[in-house]
Amino acid sequence: MTAVTTPDAPTVGADAPTVVPRRRRNYRRLLGPALTRIGALVLVLGVWTVVTAAGLVDPLYLPSPHAVWDAFVRANSRHQIAAGVDRTVIGEQNYYLWEHLLASLQRIAAGVGLAIVAGPLIGFVMGMLTPVRLVTEPILNFLRSLPPLGYIGLLIVWFGIGDMSKIWLLFLAAFPPIAVATLSGVTGVKQDYLHAARSLGAGRAQVISRVVLPATLPEVIGGIRIATAFAWTTVVAAELNNGIPGIGGLAYIAGTQLNTPLTIACIIVIGCAALVLDSVIKFLGAKAVPWKGKV
Repeated sequence: MTAVTTPDAPTVGADAPTVVPRRRRNYRRLLGPALTRIGALVLVLGVWTVVTAAGLVDPLYLPSPHAVWDAFVRANSRHQIAAGVDRTVIGEQNYYLWEHLLASLQRIAAGVGLAIVAGPLIGFVMGMLTPVRLVTEPILNFLRSLPPLGYIGLLIVWFGIGDMSKIWLLFLAAFPPIAVATLSGVTGVKQDYLHAARSLGAGRAQVISRVVLPATLPEVIGGIRIATAFAWTTVVAAELNNGIPGIGGLAYIAGTQLNTPLTIACIIVIGCAALVLDSVIKFLGAKAVPWKGKV
């Protein structure tokens, strides 16, 4: 069928009737998961509201969503230090909640940033040089098996209770996953790719830059994603001592003061920030390695 064109009507072709259904399918594909997640969130909030309104759980252990929201608003605004007192204070612990979050993100950026520089470099050297791998792999596995809280006391002795010890703790939490992922990527390159490149006349440097690095990059990005999530879960441990400002430190102090609404508000903020970080890394990773899953 050929396209028919009239002066007063747009071009109509054989594929035109399928455009609208195709767009509808795309909208449904996007809206379906979103509506499912929103529905799950509404269900959780509804059950939470019913349980707390019925008094089934003591508010000390599970405050209502309204109480948590009030704590969140209070932590992001100026308010009276106490009822009937004219003195006002900023947020919680003299910082707004977003300032606590920003301080934690800066520590994460420093610690994970160092790991992103050192992890791929060391993992790549380990993967390319067998003698180096034989010596360093047990050390890497030893570091990977230690819980972050095992470092904190020693790091405080070495670097004090300031940000330096926290950054090193986050670095040690993020470094092993990135190095292991890089090592796995290098050693997992198919030999057929290497032989094919050499048979076409590629030298060692070209094999590394044109074959090994592109094949390893998806594993590196996956390791960065895991490492960032692991480091973010370590932020509370990193901020146990002198962690103000810091969202982890605020959550810890709120818990010790039995301020459960603020503790839950901090937990929700930490979780939402983790989801955003993961989504950003996933998006950037998809842009950096568009060939992943296609070859």
